Amino acid sequence: MNERDDGGRLTREDIEELSAHEGAVIAESFDRSSVMGDINVTPMVDVMLVLLIIFMVVTPALVAGFQAQLPVGMNLRERPEEEGRTILGIDAGGAYYLDTRPVPKCTAADRQTDSGKATCAAELRGRLSAAFLSHPQDRVLFVKADRGLKYQEMIDVMRLAKESGARVVAAVTEQTPTDEDDTEE
Repeated sequence: MNERDDGGRLTREDIEELSAHEGAVIAESFDRSSVMGDINVTPMVDVMLVLLIIFMVVTPALVAGFQAQLPVGMNLRERPEEEGRTILGIDAGGAYYLDTRPVPKCTAADRQTDSGKATCAAELRGRLSAAFLSHPQDRVLFVKADRGLKYQEMIDVMRLAKESGARVVAAVTEQTPTDEDDTEE
């Protein structure tokens, strides 16, 4: 490279000579390489499929809200579920759900003490009042409670609903087939 004895420093000529030589080497190796110009979408598709499966598994659990075995009623008229209804659910464990979303501080364990009952009542009153404000012409609360609950739970909920501005409290039950239903089919 540099055969002069100037401390090993490169001159402008040396730099130009090296640059030309290295550029040729890089260009030659680039031409021989097997660089693919296409985008490989297989990993992206794999990730998307995994995400799709995760959402398919998780979504039903989020939408379900609460699980309860409703009491069975007799001589009932079937009414379709409507959007905009205010529905209070009480599952077998005693947890409250308003429109399938859990009500904070309103589990059976939270309501064991007097202060817990008061906290739950205040939380539920506020949420019910807000729900009734969204549709003031129809202040009906539909209660879906598990059939194994004590009736005192229903009495407490009805009292809270009235205090929150509910005009009507309706208990939702499962319909049993009657003889009339069998003859209509």
